[in-house]
Amino acid sequence: MNYSYIIIDDDQESVLKTRAMADSFSELAFIASANNYEEGLNLILEHTPQLIFLEIDPSNKKSNLSLMLINELHRYLKVIPKIIVTTSKKDLAYEAIQYEVSNYILKPLARIDFIKAVLKLKKSEGENVATLTNPHVLEERPAVMVQHLASAIEEPLILCIKSYGDHRYIDARDICYLQADNNSTDIHLNGGEMITAFKTLKHFEGVLLYPFVRIHNSYIVNSRYISRIHTGNAVCYIKNTTSKIPFSKSYKVNIDLIISEISNGNYLEI
Repeated sequence: MNYSYIIIDDDQESVLKTRAMADSFSELAFIASANNYEEGLNLILEHTPQLIFLEIDPSNKKSNLSLMLINELHRYLKVIPKIIVTTSKKDLAYEAIQYEVSNYILKPLARIDFIKAVLKLKKSEGENVATLTNPHVLEERPAVMVQHLASAIEEPLILCIKSYGDHRYIDARDICYLQADNNSTDIHLNGGEMITAFKTLKHFEGVLLYPFVRIHNSYIVNSRYISRIHTGNAVCYIKNTTSKIPFSKSYKVNIDLIISEISNGNYLEI
């Protein structure tokens, strides 16, 4: 799922930094930014974004930016956008929690914090869909909605690789990793087969969500197929194969994310 977002911050340099960080995630779509309370409120009511990055301790007090903006939104909106506070003040975190913000990211912004925030949003959406498909909830929902939601959950992502009239269908769950080859991409499947798609690796980075993670300029890996990560040698091992995929320092934060996600599951460290 994609999330449209607005940035509300009185510091224009901070706005640019937040946008630069957010725009590196294909799931986040920028709408606009505001530098004060009134402009921010008007933007939210006009565009109804799904996500707001909000500074609550402005350097310019005349901007009136604070958590009170959230209270004002309740006067006009039935559904309040997800709020991610971005500020340098640690001591405002507890107060922000009382306003039920989605996340609290300290400045200077770090990419790993954005990764965690995006994953948390996805997890929240997944839980909402699960709630909607709960039989006790569905009693009051139209049958068409029930069918649509159940279908969305059950059906896997199918990639169609087209070439000169040939339509090749791939279940995304069968992809181990993708490797760049100039302006094309080699897709390696769990059965050992390799299929070439005439799209760049950057294209696939934009359309494939987690568990697909970019770990190198030349590689995107399906983290479900990682059996071993050797941080000293900077390589990942792929399950049931002899393949070793390198990762680069510039994507080390994504490797940390994979390690963190694996350890958050049914996990025992020996």
